[in-house]
Amino acid sequence: MKDHCSEFNLKKMCEVMGVSRSGYYKWKSTGPSNQELRRLAVMERIVFHYHDSYQCYGAPKITYLLHNEDITVSERTVGLYMQELGIRSCVSHKYKVQTTDSNHDLPIAPNVLNQAFKTEKPNQVWVADITYIPCREGRLYLASILDLCTREIVGWRLGSRMTTDLVLGALQDAYVAKKPKKGLLHHSDRGSQYASHDYRQQLKTYKMKPSMSRKGNCYDNACMESFHSLLKKELVYRKRFKTKQQAYDEIYRYIEFFYNRKRIHGALGYLSPVQFAAKFNKRKAA
Repeated sequence: MKDHCSEFNLKKMCEVMGVSRSGYYKWKSTGPSNQELRRLAVMERIVFHYHDSYQCYGAPKITYLLHNEDITVSERTVGLYMQELGIRSCVSHKYKVQTTDSNHDLPIAPNVLNQAFKTEKPNQVWVADITYIPCREGRLYLASILDLCTREIVGWRLGSRMTTDLVLGALQDAYVAKKPKKGLLHHSDRGSQYASHDYRQQLKTYKMKPSMSRKGNCYDNACMESFHSLLKKELVYRKRFKTKQQAYDEIYRYIEFFYNRKRIHGALGYLSPVQFAAKFNKRKAA
């Protein structure tokens, strides 16, 4: 009875695939073709790069990495293989929580940056912002500072309160790490933390020039908004932090080990921010 069922299933399978039973037995005895072996090898590398990138990379970036391994394959083929494997780059759309208060009487700096997001050298323009990080143990806020040239997060702080001290800590960390020369342009939104007396004084001490977005115009700080959106899409909304310590540990690993040092950016010639900065410094030294 068992053999009869097997023969029946084999017959139906061959009918569906449009092959004869003799053709099936011939294929089974000879094993997979070279083309099939190559396909499986490519799929294995696709799965590796997918998981090696926090499951963040889609077909374009994985295709680039495969080409670096001398694996010639089209982006369309990589996309089809990913579809066959049931994997895709992470996508998530969440409601954005407003985190900064621009309804205050503190001094506002002019919009000097004016959406000029292309910068020739590192440490010429930094952009800053605060974002909300959900956590079951209590609210958290992340203050970040990004270098417009390298897209590197040069300073960041995570805290339970959205205070001036939080953004000051991120600025101080960035300054200690990079030691920029006089005249760096610092751009932020109009939040009371950035407009506060203490923050403006710190910018003066560091000889930085302040710039602020126009009221209600999120596009004036698009690069910083883009990073925070990326962080949430690739990490925060997929982890569901239970404790503040877990949130800190995961964000530290994401920013310092993945985003800054490993995650490739199309805008940087498929280099990570740290790799791009190193390449820039090497050219400068030469």
